[in-house]
Amino acid sequence: MANEERNLILAFESSCDETSVAVIEDGHKILSNIVATQIKSHKRFGGVVPEVASRHHIEQITLCIDDALAEAQVTYDDLTAVAVTYGPGLVGALLVGVAAAKAVAFAHNLPLIPVNHMAGHIYAARFVAPIEFPALALLVSGGHTELVYLPGPNQFEIIGETRDDAAGEAYDKVGRVLGLAYPAGKQIDELAHQGQDTFHFPRAMVKEENFDFSFSGLKSAFINTVHHADQIGEALNRADLAASFQQSVVDVLVAKTDRALTEFPVRQLILAGGVAANSGLRADLTAMMEKHHPEVALLKAPLALCGDNAAMIGAAGYVAWQHGVRADLALNADPSLEFDWRSGMLP
Repeated sequence: MANEERNLILAFESSCDETSVAVIEDGHKILSNIVATQIKSHKRFGGVVPEVASRHHIEQITLCIDDALAEAQVTYDDLTAVAVTYGPGLVGALLVGVAAAKAVAFAHNLPLIPVNHMAGHIYAARFVAPIEFPALALLVSGGHTELVYLPGPNQFEIIGETRDDAAGEAYDKVGRVLGLAYPAGKQIDELAHQGQDTFHFPRAMVKEENFDFSFSGLKSAFINTVHHADQIGEALNRADLAASFQQSVVDVLVAKTDRALTEFPVRQLILAGGVAANSGLRADLTAMMEKHHPEVALLKAPLALCGDNAAMIGAAGYVAWQHGVRADLALNADPSLEFDWRSGMLP
């Protein structure tokens, strides 16, 4: 019988290359958050190999469940519900988490809560402070760069998104050109602080009257600059290259967010996703907010929860559970899942 004094969500995340299981109390307290990373396995390939990721998830998922329950000092009988990422992501990887969550829900007669991975990133901020609505989220990860308007709990409206490469993708591709190991984001951030913006790479779409992004042109400009220098035997300063690339990304993200905050009056701006850990982005976004939007609170996802993890899925799952979102055992992975913002329900 579920514990009546507190609501405990067993959450699963397996959308890419982290196998994670967490136990979350009342949507904002982490009792456990087990993350089995696969970075070492994918590093030699310079990126995530879907089949390798799926096999690792299969090996790790039951171990993560056992560790999460043990660390939280709870049993299946204490649980209130099960939450799981069902998209977007790599279909084979998603299927492992979905299958495990459905098995637990069925075996222990628990509600099954489907969670959009991107909603999880946004609700990671809930571990810092309650989200106040309406809110705006700048969501910057390996596969997504989006501005999301949140009119209320469990409601999402994408007002701007990348038209090609996401910011995180650009970081990894530029990192390969610089000879950095995957994932390259943190290394580029550290290198950027040792250099200056001397190359002045393009700020794509920064002056367009919309909230969309494009980083493909920046990536191409960076690669062309490096290849041209190689062909003529010119040595370029790697720190300056990193600083110039990063400043271009940050300038566009901050400018678009500034414009969105002007058009959409909100109480909070949430910074979330893997690239939200970038120190340059955090610093410039904070400075812009203090100068142009001092009335809006900036809520940053904790650094430890910017990457993929099940704690954030538990936080989003709790809110979805409160709003009556449920799935049956026919739930399947949806690798191209998008927000159904009007209700937060399954499409």
